[in-house]
Amino acid sequence: MFMGTSNNSIDDKNRMIVPAKLRGELGNRCILTKGLDCCLYIYTTEDWAKQMEKISHLPESDPKVRAFIRHFCANAAECEFDKQGRIVIPQELKDYAMIKKDLVTMGAMSKIEVWSKEVWSAPDNDSRMDREDFANALREYNF
Repeated sequence: MFMGTSNNSIDDKNRMIVPAKLRGELGNRCILTKGLDCCLYIYTTEDWAKQMEKISHLPESDPKVRAFIRHFCANAAECEFDKQGRIVIPQELKDYAMIKKDLVTMGAMSKIEVWSKEVWSAPDNDSRMDREDFANALREYNF
């Protein structure tokens, strides 16, 4: 299970260091893809296979399912770590997540999320919850 947050960056060759505390669970390869928010997801190859198995049971006759498959799979990239623990972020994924230089990398249970620091820190980022919203969501889910 991935958890914790790190601030890092990409270099001029679009390489990012995956923080060591997160990289340990990934082995020497991972899958990088578009997230559901304006971020990227990193999966272990095993967890990616589990996601693909779940997706394979969705009805492809539904246009929303087809769009989801395209979003999630079309730009997925299998990445190998170099000796410094870096992976390359393909330009398409970098553009999608609006990544310029600084990143916020966080564990999110079965995956790692990679955010542009500017996007994550933006006041209008709906992916972050204030304390009241967080408490209300916990109540809503009987947590």
